[in-house]
Amino acid sequence: MAVQEDFKPFTGPTLLLAGVVLALTNFMVVLDTTIANVSVAHISGSLGISSTQGTWVITSYAVAEAICVPLTGWLAGRFGTVKTFIFGMLGFGLFSMLCGLSNSLTMLVACRIGQGLCGGPLMPLSQTLLLRIFPKEQQGQAMGLWAMTTVTAPILGPILGGTISDSWSWHWIFFINIPIAALCAFGAHRLLSPAETGTEKLAMDKIGLALLVVWIGALQIMLDIGREHDWFGDGLIVILAIVAAIGLVVFVAWEITERQPIVDLRVFRHRGFTVSVISLAFAFAAFFASAVLIPQWLQSSMGYTATYAGYVTAFTGVGAVAMSPIVAKLIDKVDPRGLVCFGILWLGATSLLRVHWTSGADFWTLAMPQLLQGIGMPFFFIPLTTIGLGAVEPEETASAAGVMSFLRTMAGAIGTSVATTLYANNAVVARSEIVSKLNADPTSAAMQAGGFSLDQVRSTIEQTVTQESYAMAINHLFLLSAIVFAFAAMIIWVSPRPTRAVEAGAAH
Repeated sequence: MAVQEDFKPFTGPTLLLAGVVLALTNFMVVLDTTIANVSVAHISGSLGISSTQGTWVITSYAVAEAICVPLTGWLAGRFGTVKTFIFGMLGFGLFSMLCGLSNSLTMLVACRIGQGLCGGPLMPLSQTLLLRIFPKEQQGQAMGLWAMTTVTAPILGPILGGTISDSWSWHWIFFINIPIAALCAFGAHRLLSPAETGTEKLAMDKIGLALLVVWIGALQIMLDIGREHDWFGDGLIVILAIVAAIGLVVFVAWEITERQPIVDLRVFRHRGFTVSVISLAFAFAAFFASAVLIPQWLQSSMGYTATYAGYVTAFTGVGAVAMSPIVAKLIDKVDPRGLVCFGILWLGATSLLRVHWTSGADFWTLAMPQLLQGIGMPFFFIPLTTIGLGAVEPEETASAAGVMSFLRTMAGAIGTSVATTLYANNAVVARSEIVSKLNADPTSAAMQAGGFSLDQVRSTIEQTVTQESYAMAINHLFLLSAIVFAFAAMIIWVSPRPTRAVEAGAAH
């Protein structure tokens, strides 16, 4: 694949087809972050595992993707942007096939990790190549195309995942990636070869990468298996916690002193960047955790199919699509800190709307907070990126964007693990509280007088107590989420107002 030094942007049908290939790739990778959310119940039932273990399918992908994102620049510089893109696409397709063929949790999680490692670079690379092949005057349209796929994929993910899981089987949420990956890899090879970038033998921060994998891996495994192992009452969890803590300290020390770090932590010297990342991490952790848990609760306690759980959760994207153009116009006219504060407080308010959900809630009672939540999403993401990247030096923008993407993805994975554990523990506590106040004798007598047998009475009471305990548990989580959102909204005012504009595309 030759490198064309005097590369000129594409025109005509070639530009159109290449743009479609890149947009479709980005759509598929983003889709896979949400398509499994509503399929956890199907996967758990098929593999004979708990719903808590089922969420490992989501967190393993997110963590692997987060680890690989900082490597994107090195991979593109060492092997070429187009080659890296094609091999990532082929690897994503291969691991998607293996995910669909998995017959055990171990195999599925391992293949999801492979999927995340291959898919991690595809999102930033698709954007890089779009900016490269489109003429300067059309790059705004290119970013609009890219943004459209980024926003619409999370809407269709839950609907598609639910429909496929109910109509066929959960395996097909992975199999559908195979023809798309093959088509995009072939299209990239035929169309994008002239856009290949130069390569050079770049030094790699191998020690930094190893430390990154060790401490993140130990932390995520600890969070995922902690509940089953009685947390710090188990020696394995204690060891994992020590490894994660020591690994993090050594990693930070190494990266600060390394000349070419795998993650450039020096960008944290800018107060605006540090504050925006803290706000982003807390808010996204609370948001993503609810996106994972709501479908589980709907299916396990409310009797929803995966398809209808997908319809409920997909409403978030509708509001986001509608408000994104408005926020883009406001960003230059209004203090972005005010937009961020408004957006995150709005997310907190929608969490409070969910605090009063009951086991008798109808479809629109459940869907309306999702729709309203979507309205606040662009106010949260777009200005927060402007504040963070606008606070660093222009030459640090790429590194800062990589760090933001890495920490956002990690926050989502960690938030999901923590929320899943709290959800299960809260359900146990709520069940104890209900049972302690339950006077079963009058209820039992009334039901038996109505013709129920004693076994039917006990089964009905048991089912009701379980259903209500999980409703109380998820309500507690929504209240906690509202508090987290409030903190994330207020801390943004510690950041100074950005002093420079951020170039289109730098956010990703």
